[in-house]
Amino acid sequence: MALYHFHVEQIKRSEGRTVVASAAYRAGEKLHNLWDGETHDYTRKGGVILTEIFLPEYAPKRLSDRYTLWNEVEQVEKRADAQLAYSFDIALQNEFSLDENIALVREFVQKYFVSDGMIVDLAVHQPDREEGGIPNPHFHVLVPIRPLNKDGTWGAKLHRVYRLNEDGNRIKKESGGWEFDAVPTTSWGRPETLDMWREAWADMVNARFEEKGLACRIDHRSYADQGLDLIPTVHEGPHVRKMEKKGFCTETGELNRWIKAANRMIRSMQTTISALKEWIAETKKILREPQEVYLAQLLSEAHTMRNETAMTYTRGKTKAKKNNLKRFMDECNYLKQQGVLTLSDFERYLSSVGEKVEASKFSMNQSQQRMKELQQLMEDAKAYRKLKPIFDEMKKEKYRFAKAKEKYKSEHEGELRRFYMVKRRLQEKGFEQEPFPLKAWKKEFSELAEQREIEYQEYKLMQKDLMLLYQIKSDVDKAMRENHSEMHPDKTKEAETVL
Repeated sequence: MALYHFHVEQIKRSEGRTVVASAAYRAGEKLHNLWDGETHDYTRKGGVILTEIFLPEYAPKRLSDRYTLWNEVEQVEKRADAQLAYSFDIALQNEFSLDENIALVREFVQKYFVSDGMIVDLAVHQPDREEGGIPNPHFHVLVPIRPLNKDGTWGAKLHRVYRLNEDGNRIKKESGGWEFDAVPTTSWGRPETLDMWREAWADMVNARFEEKGLACRIDHRSYADQGLDLIPTVHEGPHVRKMEKKGFCTETGELNRWIKAANRMIRSMQTTISALKEWIAETKKILREPQEVYLAQLLSEAHTMRNETAMTYTRGKTKAKKNNLKRFMDECNYLKQQGVLTLSDFERYLSSVGEKVEASKFSMNQSQQRMKELQQLMEDAKAYRKLKPIFDEMKKEKYRFAKAKEKYKSEHEGELRRFYMVKRRLQEKGFEQEPFPLKAWKKEFSELAEQREIEYQEYKLMQKDLMLLYQIKSDVDKAMRENHSEMHPDKTKEAETVL
């Protein structure tokens, strides 16, 4: 089954991450980070099929070495909250061989990344074990955010564009200096560039599908842009995937499993509703009679025809007639309960079911978004509580001197960066300090999970209703074909073709 996944994120120090560690993980190598003195060993990581570094023509050859490349990126960035690299996680296609996938990847990164001056660290992964037994080949790309100059030196991420007044002169600040806007020196971080990359990858894959004579296609657009209105899944980072692979159920994993199950049911119901609507439209076109079509009469005729067929059986006549009667009574009772008597009533009721599906889907989407937010808040609050003593220790009298303080900060640099990050995120949500309302968050999360389960069960009931409606449609078809054949023998072939 063709799959589209194209995720991009930034590797940031403010989140407690380093690009050397990211590169080591993706390449399955052991790399030492000169910036913080830590060594990252992922040589035992499985599933790494290929690693390559692509350089622009003018890039110095030293950067073809992974250790040199990413340590230079780390060293050139001085800020504690520096943005280091773009990280791409892109799905490969099970319909292609490994060699075909690799050839496609190389063509893509060369055409859209390297040709634009980007240094590309590529890693192709094919995990040994996949969720549900489905292969999950994919590739990772690491790209430095800071561009490389033509002379082989590292360039600036931003440049100043001074603001001008009506006379074309620079505007001076009250505090001195000139007003300006910091403008990126490349287009790599623009949303429109990302959209172009996403579309380009989809186009390349689809072109290859067509070359191989395959009907499947992938779509780079979001569910909303495709008009699907499905519930988006939550991004799973390497930590979550690692835990799930080891057999541990995570909240993110559970949430995504529920979302995938709900989306399967949504697709099934949408397909059924669409098919029934098409049937109603075609039925009206075929009949072309002004009088209303009463469903009970048609169901009775279908019941009679099934019994006539049952009488031809050599054995099991009684059982067949009993089952036919139950089917007829179930259909009639259901239609009576719903107030559905005619084909027009059937159409109106189907529309109401469709509206319920859409409303429930919207509610589930809102719940999912809030659960995701609560999950992040709870994780940040727990991290804050764990890391705050490390931050408080730095404020003690024994670290009042700069040398002692710097030594302490160096020893706990990772923990402090993590603390500042979660503190900032909590403050952005309006939570300045402890105590955080963890009990209230957990209660709300639990209530939303219960609501989610209720809505899911309602989905299952609606799906059951739609299956019964589809059964009724089949029986009505049977009777209508017979009636239409008797009333309009010349149009029998046309009716059978459409229905």
